[in-house]
Amino acid sequence: MSLFNSHRQLNLPAAIIAGGAAGIVSGLVKLGWENVLPPRTEARDATNPPQTLLEQFGIPAEVTHATYHYSGHSLPWVSYVIHFGFSTTFAVLYQIIGEKIPAVKKDAGTWFGLAIWFAFHLGLMPAMGTVPSAKDQPKEEHVSEALGHIAWMVTNDLVGAEVYRRLVAEKNK
Repeated sequence: MSLFNSHRQLNLPAAIIAGGAAGIVSGLVKLGWENVLPPRTEARDATNPPQTLLEQFGIPAEVTHATYHYSGHSLPWVSYVIHFGFSTTFAVLYQIIGEKIPAVKKDAGTWFGLAIWFAFHLGLMPAMGTVPSAKDQPKEEHVSEALGHIAWMVTNDLVGAEVYRRLVAEKNK
């Protein structure tokens, strides 16, 4: 078995659409996951990692903490833009790369999701000072983020594969 699937033709527009749809759905799943198992304390979430990252790039707090109001709640729309941007970007990449390198999709993306968690939450963001070092993060944060990244990527895998399959089938009718 080859690492690369050179026999399969990639339908790039379908992969981008499928990944984009999957990224939106999986972004909602990840937000829901964090409501059930919050990764951070309320104090650490007062300025969440997307807001911290933007502030590190010089964007003022009045922008990073901008909210919209719905049903009596103030919701951080700027954080949601970063959240869904990250989710859809990686879902599209996963869909495209996974069509050419099937090993990426092993175990419905579980390992890919864990690799993203490890790279960002234990590597890049601590190195940038966006979040505390891995050893200084509470174990609850590791559990929530690791399992949340698995749920996120399995959702990308399932939704992306089905949307891609349907788009390619439509084209071939």
